[in-house]
Amino acid sequence: MSTLSLRLPDSLHEEIKSLAKKEGMSINQFISSAVAEKLSALRTEEYLLKRARQGNEKAFLDAMAKVPEVEPEPEDGLAS
Repeated sequence: MSTLSLRLPDSLHEEIKSLAKKEGMSINQFISSAVAEKLSALRTEEYLLKRARQGNEKAFLDAMAKVPEVEPEPEDGLAS
């Protein structure tokens, strides 16, 4: 476990303190969770961009051309 010294504006610190208390956790737990969520979002974005670069538009269009042109089942249709 590492120790990190962090400077926060007073208003942000107060909001974090209030939300952490509301969630029943310490400020450290709250900030650790927030950082983990941000890292997860950034890693997911990187992953999806990498996968998108591997995509093949022709293969996608060929696969979509095989899907029959039929009306969706009533429960699968868009609500009007």
